[in-house]
Amino acid sequence: MNSTQNVIAGVGLADRPLKSRWPARMDFAQSASGLVLGLFMWGHMFFVSTILISKDAMWSVTKFFEGYFVLGVSYPGVVSIVVAGVLGLVMFHAFLAMRKFPANYRQYRTFIGHRRFMAHEDTTLWWVQVVTGFLLFFMAAVHLYQMMMHPGDIGPYGSADRVWSGRWWPLYLVMLFAVELHGGVGLYRLCVKWGWLEGKDANASRRKLKAAKWVLTVFFLVLGLATLGAYMKIGYEHRAQVGEKYTPAWAVPAPKEKAQ
Repeated sequence: MNSTQNVIAGVGLADRPLKSRWPARMDFAQSASGLVLGLFMWGHMFFVSTILISKDAMWSVTKFFEGYFVLGVSYPGVVSIVVAGVLGLVMFHAFLAMRKFPANYRQYRTFIGHRRFMAHEDTTLWWVQVVTGFLLFFMAAVHLYQMMMHPGDIGPYGSADRVWSGRWWPLYLVMLFAVELHGGVGLYRLCVKWGWLEGKDANASRRKLKAAKWVLTVFFLVLGLATLGAYMKIGYEHRAQVGEKYTPAWAVPAPKEKAQ
């Protein structure tokens, strides 16, 4: 090959910028962190909803994560470490996701115009993710910081007092809808993006995935509302004893019989 063919306007082709793999790596990291957070969200919902079974059930789950049933002593600091990891993952995921948000008003107006013109449901779902993700960046950070700094206040009475007497229930109510919509849409889009559960007919699979997404979203919203209502009820009934620690029924000493 003639050496002149490797020169364009006096610049050697060997000096041309190489295509970076970092956008693909960051996209994969965003998907992976979103998957972990989505699954954690569902697990967390099941854990806190044990209050619907009984106060003892919720107390047992709390003490399990504090190492009580393994070490014989509760270490709330273990919860702080886990929450710190989740908070770090949330910040990492948000950092990666922000690069895809409209960066200025012109980009925002262009996107809105395209969304309205195409009337594409998946594009609208992506916008739902953007809005709910923006809300969660603030609300989830506040919630996780409080859990990280006060892990010993998690329990049937501690959590209920925080929800009712601490007036956290408005934030939890908004955050419930934001996190369930954001997580549900995110997991659906992961399946579509990476071809999970695609089957032979991609369009049919997408319709089934979308239906499953809405079923799961409604299920977790109903479960979350019932759980929040239970904590509000317990907190209201316990409002005169704020700060009192819950003692499971099996640990309450039996009343002594009076001597005849």
